[in-house]
Amino acid sequence: MRELIIVGTGSFFGGMSRFYLSGVVNRAFDPTKIPLGTIFVNFVGCFLIGILAGLFENNPSISNETKLFLTTGLLGGFTTFSAFGYETFALGKQGNYELALTNVALSLLVCLFSVWAGFKIGTYSSAL
Repeated sequence: MRELIIVGTGSFFGGMSRFYLSGVVNRAFDPTKIPLGTIFVNFVGCFLIGILAGLFENNPSISNETKLFLTTGLLGGFTTFSAFGYETFALGKQGNYELALTNVALSLLVCLFSVWAGFKIGTYSSAL
């Protein structure tokens, strides 16, 4: 239960940060052309999870609660793309290049298909 509260608290702040930062970027640029707010948030999240992964690897004394709050909570609420980026990077770092590329392709295809299928279901349901 303690870990759930730690992750939830981090997610709360991560989600608010994503909403704010994405809005700032979208107000500065035209979001109808390309979603720069989302791209920027994903970039920041991936960059930060990379920094944290390096810090955690070289500092084994960092508590599991701190890791959970910062990665699964804060950055997970900020962008799940950071988790995808890190997991793909970790596969490559372990020499599992085929699995890393499979993860990229499968994630992209499954997610785009899921959005399409969900959209079809949503538009069909609303037409009833």
